Amino acid sequence: MDLNSARRIAEAEAARTGLGTGPNRRLRLTLIIGMPLFLPVLGIMILVPKSLRNDVLYVYEAGIVGCLLHYVWVFVKYPRSAERPPYLTRDLAMGGGFFLPSLFFGFWPGMIAAPLWALFVGVAYAVEGTRAHNDRR
Repeated sequence: MDLNSARRIAEAEAARTGLGTGPNRRLRLTLIIGMPLFLPVLGIMILVPKSLRNDVLYVYEAGIVGCLLHYVWVFVKYPRSAERPPYLTRDLAMGGGFFLPSLFFGFWPGMIAAPLWALFVGVAYAVEGTRAHNDRR
């Protein structure tokens, strides 16, 4: 086993467990920070005056849009699944998890974009796999 193979095995194991490294780590942190943040946002909305509640909600909705755009940015950086680090396709599909906080606050762009994003990643992966299978024939 050469050094490059050993490094890829170590990176794959790091990506599979914990937060991983590189783009896997960034996507997982985006999900961990952005998705459950709706609970503190709800608490803040209860504590602030009524005149500021919509502003707090708009800031959180902008955060959800930013998180989804981060997922798009990583996908653009690694468009082909064969060139992605291990488990990055799975982490990209996890962007669909932003459906729940969007649903909680009634943010319809997030309710539409998050599941469509997960579907897009899955279809892109299936198309690429089918194309690779047909090229081998």
